[in-house]
Order: sequence, then structure tokens, then C-alpha cells
Amino acid sequence: MEDGTEATAERTRVEGPRQVWAGLPWPVRTAVTWSACLVVVVTGLWLLGKIAVLLAPLAVALAGTLFLAALLDPVLLRLRRFRVPAAPAALLTILLLLGVLVGVGVLVWNLTASQFGELSQQLDQGLERSRDFVTSTLPVTDEQLDRLLRQAREGLSGGAPDPVRGARTAAEVAGSVLLALVLLFFLLKDGRSMWRWVLRRMTGPNRTATAEAGRVGWRTLGSYSRGTMIIAAIDAIGIGSALVLLGVPLALPLALITFLGGFVPIIGATVAGAVAVLVALAANGPTTALLTVAAVIAVQQIEGNLLEPLIMKRQVQLHPAVILVVVTAGTLIAGIAGAFVSVPIAAVTWRVIDTVQRHRAPAPA
Repeated sequence: MEDGTEATAERTRVEGPRQVWAGLPWPVRTAVTWSACLVVVVTGLWLLGKIAVLLAPLAVALAGTLFLAALLDPVLLRLRRFRVPAAPAALLTILLLLGVLVGVGVLVWNLTASQFGELSQQLDQGLERSRDFVTSTLPVTDEQLDRLLRQAREGLSGGAPDPVRGARTAAEVAGSVLLALVLLFFLLKDGRSMWRWVLRRMTGPNRTATAEAGRVGWRTLGSYSRGTMIIAAIDAIGIGSALVLLGVPLALPLALITFLGGFVPIIGATVAGAVAVLVALAANGPTTALLTVAAVIAVQQIEGNLLEPLIMKRQVQLHPAVILVVVTAGTLIAGIAGAFVSVPIAAVTWRVIDTVQRHRAPAPA
């Protein structure tokens, strides 16, 4: 008798939470379920972000390696079609990349080194004109403006980087670059054999889904990297040509900044355009600055509404709002490096998940 009473009490304790859960309205149950899933996903992403920050040099090197490998893969394939062995083909591809980077840097420096001294004087004149404009149009006196500038200088001097920390950061950057180059060589040389080794360890439908997801992810990363490079180059050429026509000094370095900013969607182009406008304002005055603003807006509108849909097509399907959130999150987690790698990571992840879901979906009857 006592055993039956204990069993009944045990069933009551077990069924109690179930009855309470079953008695809840379905919107509440749905909200609780999705909230729990969201908490798990956010916690996992947060842990991955913390690990990436702790291993920042390695994470940056891996991200840069994958990005460059996807970018340079067509060059490697072309060399392999000419029956060049894997190791020499990978080495020649890396040497070509280094040659392009060093050549562009030397060319830009030789063409613009003489303009830095002239720009210093023009910046002083532009700052004086900006000061006169602020004090004449805004309710700000010279004393208040001087106080604000002094406070800003004190804040900057107080936040000056520690030499030891700066040296450590420089060493980490140099180590990351060297590690990325070494990893890039091995990935170009043995990347496909590594992927085949992974697939051989899988069986059944998982192997098919993994193979398809890997192909789609790699194709998306390659399309993103090459498309972004083409779009950034077009932006740099367009804005750089406008700066040359307007007589703005350091047009080539500003075009290079625009090219690098193109790899950070939306935010990078805006920041690069703002830098060009500030230099135009300081060097040639407000009229040239307004013309620079018009040129930057025109180039970016043509790029965003015409070139990007044609070049990217449907390989990277991310809404601009999603891109803004992803870039902001990447910047908060890992700074400039996070802003560079956040969008390709999100695009590849989305395409891989979409491919896996399509493979798991039941076939229509």
C-alpha cells in the first residue's frame, strides 16, 4: 500500500510540470522555446568571440589565409592547368601576390611622397578656415573652441599608446602576417587533398551534404572576395579620378584608403569618403569639399545600385540591415580585423546552413 502511494506521488511530481507546460497558451510555449534557443545560440557565439579575442593573432591569420586562398584560387588553378606541380604553383601564386602589394606600395609612395609637406601647410590653412567658419556660424566663441581643443588634446595625450604595448602589437601583427603566408602556402598546395581526406571520413547522406555545403561555402567565399576586390577597385578608381580632377592632394593614397575601405561593406566606404572630403576641405576649401561629396555619393550610388548586383549576383545574399549588424558586431569583438572578416563569415555561414537544410528537407511527394 505504501509502495502504491509513493508511486502515485512520484507520478504527480513528474506530471505536474508537464501539466503546467501543457496548460500554457501556445504563443507562450513558442516564445519560451525560441527564447531558450536564442540564449543557447548567443551564448555559443559569445564564447566563440571570446576565444577568438584570446587567440586574436591566430584567428586573424586563419581568416586572412582563407580569404586570400579563395581570392587566389583561380590563379592557382590556371597554373595547375599548365601542369605546374602543386608546391611551385602555390609558391608562384604567393610571390605574385607579394609582388603586386609591394609594387603598389612603392608606386604610391614615389608618386605622393613630395605632397606630404605641402599637405601639412594646407591642413593648417584649412583648419584656420574651419575655425573661422565654426566661430562665425555657430554660437561658439574662440575661448570655448580653444578649451574644447585643449581638452581633446589632453584626452589624446592621456590615451597615448604604451611603447611596450605598441611593440608587442607590432610583433603580433608581424607574426600573424608570417603565419598567414605559411598557412596560405600549405592551403593552396594541399587544400583540396585535405578536404578529400575529411570527406572520406564520412558516410551516407552526411557525406553528400557536407561535400555540397563545402563547395557552396568555398564558392561563396571566392565570389565575395573577388567581387569585393573588383567593386573596391572601381570605387577607388572613380573617387581617385574625381580627386585628381579637383586638384586634391594625395589623391592616390586616398584612393588606396577607399580601396581598403571597400572590404568593409557600407561603413568602410563611408569612412573612406569622409576622409577624402576632410582632406579636400583642408586643402582646397569648402567648394572643392562639396564637389568631393558629390563625387563620392555618385560613385557609391552607382556601385551600390548597379555594379554590386551585377558582380555579386546571388552568391552573397545578405540584407543591408544584416550587414550593418554583422559589421558592428565584428568591430566590437575584434576591431578593424573583425569588421573585415565579419561579412564573409556571415555570408559563408548562411549559405552552408541553407545548403544543409535543403539536403535535410523531405522530398516533395
